[in-house]
Amino acid sequence: MKFSEQWLRQWVALEVGTQELVDKITMAGLEVDDVDPVAGEFSGVVVGEIVACEQHPDADKLRVTRVSIGSEEFQVVCGAPNARIGIRVPFATVGAQLPLKEAPGNFKIKKAKLRGVESFGMLCAEEELGMAESSDGLMELPADAVAGQDIREYLNLDDKIIDVDLTPNRGDCLSIAGLAREVSANFLADVSEVQVEPVAPGIDDTFKVSVESKKGAPRFLTRVLKDVDVTKPTPLWMVERLRRSGIRSIDPVVDVTAYVMLELGQPMHGYDLDTLNGSLIVRMAKAEEKLVLLDGQEVSMNTETLVIADEKHALGIAGVMGGEGSGVSQTTRNVLLEAAFFDPITIAGKARSYGLHTDASHRFERGVDFQLQRKAIERATALIQEICGGQPGPVAEVVSEEHLPTLSTVTLRAEKVASLLGITIENDLIEALLTRLGLALNATAEGEWTVSVPSWRFDISIEEDLVEELGRIYGYERLPETIPTALLKLKQVDEDKVKESDIRRVLVGRGYQEAVSFSFIDPKLHQLFDPKREPVALANPIASDLSVMRTTLLPGLVKTVSYNLNRQQSRVRLFETGQTFVREGDELRQENQIAAVITGSRYPESWALKAESVDFYDLKGDVEALLELGGAAGDFRFEKGSHDAMHPGQCAALIRHGKVIGHMGALHPNLAKELGLLGLDGAVLMFEASLEAVSQGKVTTFTPLSKFPEVRRDLALIVKQEVAADSLNQVIREEASELLKDVRIFDVYAGKGIEEGHKSLALGLTLQHASRTLKDEEVNQLIDSIVSRLESEFGASLRS
Repeated sequence: MKFSEQWLRQWVALEVGTQELVDKITMAGLEVDDVDPVAGEFSGVVVGEIVACEQHPDADKLRVTRVSIGSEEFQVVCGAPNARIGIRVPFATVGAQLPLKEAPGNFKIKKAKLRGVESFGMLCAEEELGMAESSDGLMELPADAVAGQDIREYLNLDDKIIDVDLTPNRGDCLSIAGLAREVSANFLADVSEVQVEPVAPGIDDTFKVSVESKKGAPRFLTRVLKDVDVTKPTPLWMVERLRRSGIRSIDPVVDVTAYVMLELGQPMHGYDLDTLNGSLIVRMAKAEEKLVLLDGQEVSMNTETLVIADEKHALGIAGVMGGEGSGVSQTTRNVLLEAAFFDPITIAGKARSYGLHTDASHRFERGVDFQLQRKAIERATALIQEICGGQPGPVAEVVSEEHLPTLSTVTLRAEKVASLLGITIENDLIEALLTRLGLALNATAEGEWTVSVPSWRFDISIEEDLVEELGRIYGYERLPETIPTALLKLKQVDEDKVKESDIRRVLVGRGYQEAVSFSFIDPKLHQLFDPKREPVALANPIASDLSVMRTTLLPGLVKTVSYNLNRQQSRVRLFETGQTFVREGDELRQENQIAAVITGSRYPESWALKAESVDFYDLKGDVEALLELGGAAGDFRFEKGSHDAMHPGQCAALIRHGKVIGHMGALHPNLAKELGLLGLDGAVLMFEASLEAVSQGKVTTFTPLSKFPEVRRDLALIVKQEVAADSLNQVIREEASELLKDVRIFDVYAGKGIEEGHKSLALGLTLQHASRTLKDEEVNQLIDSIVSRLESEFGASLRS
């Protein structure tokens, strides 16, 4: 919000300079964005009256004028289109300094000759005085401006424009009255508030108002003013205050409503009473209802938009902007003033949805004082009467008390202030600071008050809010810098849990990059990856292809793989951890999953390594590295499995304690074809499992190293093709028990010399005792026992 420093100082008398005022406002939380002079630096400019004006003899666009400054007259050549006899304008005399943009510094006015005619000075527009970015013609002054008076003195140009950026919760400061309260509290200065007295009705006329949406407009006031002369000029003081707040003067009625909004914070609207049909109706818009706004833009409204209408059509969007044709014009004689309180939730976002942002919407969205409307309409009535005359009717009010906000009271304790701020503020100062902010304090005990919150402070509801107000006004820079003291307890860490950060670290170390995808996906994509489970549909999706919650992480990862492959990324390794959402009856189960996808070459491109595509065992090795983190890799088994999204011949189920916790395998060919991933140099391999199951490890225990030698025995076993090597490993581990330190498969063979449908597996067993040297006899006995059990359970035989 922009405002005039002089205007603010009329409300609060201060002895401090501009910089101290600005610094104090900023430290109080009302950040000052900019401070600019209301005009450029100039001198030698006075009020001049054009007493003669003739066409230049040698130039169509120039005029030769005679300008009086009271004591003498000067001939001035001027090119402004509005130069004419009788107007009073700023006149830069010879020797004057002007802040022209074209000149690198001040421009000095000299005697000149334009097309053969001498000119002694310059008639000025706002732009040439640094009062505006551009101008259409000379700056016309009121007819009572005294010729010869210094223009800087006449317009009170020794002023600053302060631009304050407010947070959304401080809508109460979008007015001079609100800012004055803040400044008053910060400097403990008195406020000279404008006195608003009720204007006695001169006529009995009212206008019928019907409020259909009581929640949207719980308070709606109107007043009829008849025989108003809108051709009267707006007073210079009001025009200047509006200009310094960034608002252009239009006509007296519009200017007054804008002025009251800046002064008190209440947006208002003036209607041409003679253009209204029947009555005013406050209602929700009809579907696709059309409205041409004051700026000429036509909008098609929806049923969530609150409008002001008459009995024929909508007149404007409530709290945002009026419609074309219903406002005050130069032909208006009778005016209907409106001042309303609109529900902030109803107004929020409506201006933005139509591509608008207005001073009114900016205030109503943040919340206007719901007790301010009568004061504002009385103030506007008095100003309009003062400028334009007219006969006012009585103020008519439609109110729904049940839909209005309620005034709240909050208990404040001095000990709470000291506890939160770390400093003791005297009780008298607490009362002085809060009272100047408009809060009413009633002492209930020593150091305790019941605080009545005023209607303009929507943001105060609990004791901590009041303490924050005290800290803000007292001065954050005055609060002591103390180290907080607290009883700190070490966070309990589950030693059998693998941290998610460690899982990420391992995968990143193995060449993966972490991906983050949407939790909602395309229903078609869900059908491809998980057709057996019904997804949870979103009630209000942001797009049709993001309308269901994911039941698996794989669709997002595979889609990301496709995106990267289409952009010449030939080697892709991605992983993601996140929630999936599975419907179980009427309940929604959310599970944390981990998933990974790889495709492309096994190694980064290098002269030293052969180019090879990844296969099933590359991904399996990465998964096993994760399982090793918790020290419980032996609890997991891989078995042949099936998954709707995976190749039926290249899919394994990951099992722990007899329960399937995940799957890994190659992308199903049909799915690869559907997604445009068929025909790649290598397969797309993927893995997904329960993050909780993968993270669950074992508590680390110390086991001393054995001082006795290891014994190695190799077994070459012939088994049927369908026998899984892991099944053999399980039997060997059970049979060898604590003597087995390691078992590894170091060769797999099928072909010549091996019966069809069978394969040869070579396993290396490492045996060791913790407290003694193993004897050959007991090792041989153990190996015989293992072979015997493998033969009985799997039909295995030693390869000769």
